[in-house]
Amino acid sequence: MEIAPKTPVTSRNGSAKPASLTGNGIHILVIRLSAMGDVAMTVPVISALVEQHPHIKVTVLTRAFFSPLLSELNNVTIYEADVKGQHKGVFGLWKLYKKLKGLNIDMVADLHNVLRSNVLKAYFNLESIPFIQVDKGRKGKKALTSLNHKVFEPLKTTHQRYADVFGKLGIPIDLENAGPLPKRAITPSTMELIKGKEQKWIGIAPFAAFDGKMYPLDLMEKVVQSLNGTNRYKILLFGGGEEEKDILDKWADKYQNSINLVGKLTFKEELALISQLNLMLAMDSGNAHLAALFGIPTLTLWGVTHPYAGFYPFKQDPQNALLADREQFPLIPTSVYGNKYPPGYENVMRSIAPEDVHSKIEEILNSKILP
Repeated sequence: MEIAPKTPVTSRNGSAKPASLTGNGIHILVIRLSAMGDVAMTVPVISALVEQHPHIKVTVLTRAFFSPLLSELNNVTIYEADVKGQHKGVFGLWKLYKKLKGLNIDMVADLHNVLRSNVLKAYFNLESIPFIQVDKGRKGKKALTSLNHKVFEPLKTTHQRYADVFGKLGIPIDLENAGPLPKRAITPSTMELIKGKEQKWIGIAPFAAFDGKMYPLDLMEKVVQSLNGTNRYKILLFGGGEEEKDILDKWADKYQNSINLVGKLTFKEELALISQLNLMLAMDSGNAHLAALFGIPTLTLWGVTHPYAGFYPFKQDPQNALLADREQFPLIPTSVYGNKYPPGYENVMRSIAPEDVHSKIEEILNSKILP
């Protein structure tokens, strides 16, 4: 395949049709500023990009905090977006554009498509640099979550939407052949915290950004209690912030096989630990995507959101999901992010029994050769 920087021919649908590849390949700027789960979903796509097109150089514009997600990929560097500081506002974005332009960017893959990246698009257009933005599929998602005229059918995955951006730039990505990231080495201090691997390691991330997709904490504690009672598992509790830390501290004090990790690891250390899990239990949230990056079996619990919206963890078995009862709550999904639901849908996740969660964990752990 031949690709050329700087001199694209633009088709009617806005895709760039590069002509010929120069000696050192091309330099692509990838934009994805937040949030955790969305940035995590770019990783298998970018990994496949640089693996399938090793001549390409990639700079990812994102928050500095997310750099450990991408730091071990070949030909990928991180450029920190300080959108609350020096890159704030139209003039701050102009300064950012001038810095990025100095990197000799050949084309831009905007995987965020928000106001900030639209401003950057206008600046890059001054130099006629190809700039393709992700199609978020808003119309389909609106139909899927409609309370009155619902169209309940699966939408394109977010991973494929990201890959399509590169396809429109003339650089196709085959996600079918994209593999997981390699496992990462755990630091001695982390091993001292976990204290051995005689038991299988189960990560549990019980929190989510919105209540509509968070399993009730009293039920999740029952899951922890039942797993703890087997004495076969080391239960590693993930979260963030003081409120979550306090809750998980109480669980760790009560259940001897559990460890609260909040505030005890850097993000880089946390990723390494996740890569070594036997299983991750999470919501429709960032931690599920982090575990999926490394091919870790990931059991997800779904409330008012649904996998049909396209946010299912990368290459996870479709059976590794427990969904709220749609016969009892037929309007599910009521939103893409879990922040909207009608009266009576506050407790949809109580239709998922803790006993079923435990049973599914046992089924997954016993169904295959585990990491």
